[in-house]
Amino acid sequence: MIKLNAQQLRTSEVDPEIAKSIKKNPITIILDNVLDTYNVGSIFRLADAVAAEKVILCGETLTPPNSRIKKASINTWQWVDWEYYASAAEAISKLKNQNSKMQVIAVEQDPRSKPFTHVSYDFPLAIIVGHESKGVSKEALDMADLIVELPMWGINVSLNVMVSCGIVLYEIMKKVESRE
Repeated sequence: MIKLNAQQLRTSEVDPEIAKSIKKNPITIILDNVLDTYNVGSIFRLADAVAAEKVILCGETLTPPNSRIKKASINTWQWVDWEYYASAAEAISKLKNQNSKMQVIAVEQDPRSKPFTHVSYDFPLAIIVGHESKGVSKEALDMADLIVELPMWGINVSLNVMVSCGIVLYEIMKKVESRE
């Protein structure tokens, strides 16, 4: 196991050519009005960890360069491709127009949602996470092909947006890799 000290954990510099050479998974992460810049930065870090193709920042979500995004992302925002759209609905429309096979999955508590472990995932896919209090917008939920949620067995009724995104993405990677 590799053990890193605090300085090594917070410093990620990479040759741009190395970043371009990494095989990307056909995953797009859509942030629908995610306000906490630490969540935004952490999701960039998560996108790098799963080799996602792109992060799309929407609505009121702040964009790089931003000191708090930089810090939380440990600079991964510099090599993870990202775009900005005025709304998640606009981003979803564009993605589906570019690729009709794009599976759009919202992570949200909703009467239509299914347990995240009980569904089949296929590439290419886009995963949508939403505002820390309001969740994924109604427009984005209505455009999603699938809505998944994580079970909550305790008193609290939800998890942090980045944590939820990470759990679902690693489940997706596990299921897709097991079929390859």
